[in-house]
Order: sequence, then structure tokens, then C-alpha cells
Amino acid sequence: MSWTEVVIEIARDNAEALSDALMEAGALSVSVEDADEGTDQEKPLFGEPGMEPAEAAWEHSRVVALTDVDADQAAIVAEAAAAIKLDKVPLFTTRAVADEDWVRLTQSQFAPIHIGKNIWVVPSWHEAPDPDGLILELDPGLAFGTGSHPTTRLCMEWLEAHPAPGKSVLDYGCGSGILAMVAKKMGAGDVAGVDIDPQAIESAKDNAQRNNCEISYYLPDQLATARPEHATGRFDTVVANILSSPLKLMAPMLAGRVAEGGSLILSGVLARQAEEVAEAYAPFIKLGVWAEQDGWVALQGRMGSDTVPPARSAGE
Repeated sequence: MSWTEVVIEIARDNAEALSDALMEAGALSVSVEDADEGTDQEKPLFGEPGMEPAEAAWEHSRVVALTDVDADQAAIVAEAAAAIKLDKVPLFTTRAVADEDWVRLTQSQFAPIHIGKNIWVVPSWHEAPDPDGLILELDPGLAFGTGSHPTTRLCMEWLEAHPAPGKSVLDYGCGSGILAMVAKKMGAGDVAGVDIDPQAIESAKDNAQRNNCEISYYLPDQLATARPEHATGRFDTVVANILSSPLKLMAPMLAGRVAEGGSLILSGVLARQAEEVAEAYAPFIKLGVWAEQDGWVALQGRMGSDTVPPARSAGE
């Protein structure tokens, strides 16, 4: 099967409405791009986590609609224009989209990821580059956490640098379950993960089974009926890779999960947010920056200690 793309350049005020109208008129999918991409007028469009732009559009936008090759593209554009009451039908061009092996194309975009000294995150369709490494078989999916984001990498590197054989670990906001699996493969004993997203819990369970890791995963409200050591107990290591705002709100709860002498590791924190997050935890545990990567930091602290553990050295 092949398709035809319809390309329309339009002002930002109409880009989102036109996109919705094109879908209603029969387009299979629609995307919005910067029409000035590749020129001096190109403008990045992004926001910090939790502060994303309200509209994914630019002053000079390009709307690209995918249609069946035998569809009436002119009629689709005319119907969409009428639906949002444009003064006239916008000019458009078309371009052919050749048939592809989309599964193979998608898979080719995801290669094994090397993290820390010895960790490899390997999609199921790849061979592990280093069979003797700490191998995590993990396909890109709906849950956050494949090792590609700096915050995930920082937490994984901390766990690799601080192995705790036989110790207990809690991964709060577990996403794909990748941090819990690193801890387990590094020799941790009792490992649990918590996430608010039921889909993430199912993904984490599947990933743990695929990687032969015995880990308990819960939704927050399931902790009350979990095994006693998970429902009310404390852990030798608690790691939470979320975002600064929820981390600050959860300070009493997360700190309360850390056993005496245990470690708390937080990420999902921008470097400029590190001080305010540390302040939120100050009544419970003293936190400092362990490492920074691409503007993100990992904070660490030890329960019951008046000092912050040392930051990662340049050679570590």
C-alpha cells in the first residue's frame, strides 16, 4: 500500500484547528512542522517538563496530512477549510509516500545503549554488544525509561556505582521498571517498584519477567494490601526518577521509606532546581548533587547522616 501526503502552509492561529478538521475530513494522520525549518527564521518550540507549549504550532506552520493514495485530496482540504470557516481554501501540494517495511524501519532507529561502565540496554531484535555486560532486554514502549534520557542514565549509573548485594530497593515512579531491574541484576535482594500508571505497571512486570528479575510492582493504592515489608517497611535504597514538583510534594513520604543508614536518590531534577528540591527534603534527609548530565542532576543522601555523600568524581 502507498499513501499521499497533503502539505499546507498556514498561520499558527489556524494550524491546530485545521489539523483537527483534516482528521475529521478523512486524513489518516496529521502533523505540524515549522515551515521555516532549515532557514535563519527557524524557531525551536519546546518547554520545560510540566510547562509545555499550549499549541504545537509556529507563526509560519506547515500542516502535513497523510491520506490514502486514491483519496480526493482537494475535497479533504476543502471540507476541512469549510469546517473551520477559512475565507478560502488554502493552497496545498502533494507528495507520494512509498510503501516501506515500517517495522524494520522503526527497529533500525533503536540500537543498544551503553550506560555507565558495564550496562547495556538492548532491544529484543539486537544481539548484545558485550555478552558479559549487565544486559537489560528492553523494547521501546509506552512506559518511560529506556536509558536514553539523562535522568534515567544518572540513576542507572548511581546504582551501578553503589552495588548493595542482598539489600532492599524501592523504585518509586518505576515506569518501564528499568531502575528496579538494574538494582536486581546488581545483586539487590528484595526489590519493589511503584507507579501511578497501570500501563506502566504491566510494562514493568513484562520487562522483569523477560529479564528474569523477581520484582514486586504496585500501584500506590495497592501498597496498603502489599506484603507487610512493602506496605509499611523501609528500604535500604529508594530511587525516584520523576520531576521536581512531585518530588517536593512527596518529600515526607519518600524520606519515610528510607531505612536508617539507607540511601535516597532523586532525579528528574534540572540543575537549577536542585537547591529547592534539597530544601524540601532538608527536614528529613540531607541531599546533595551526585552528578549532572545535560542540565539534569541526580541528588543523593544518606538517612541519619549530617553530611552529604561525595559527588561523583570526574573519572568515575
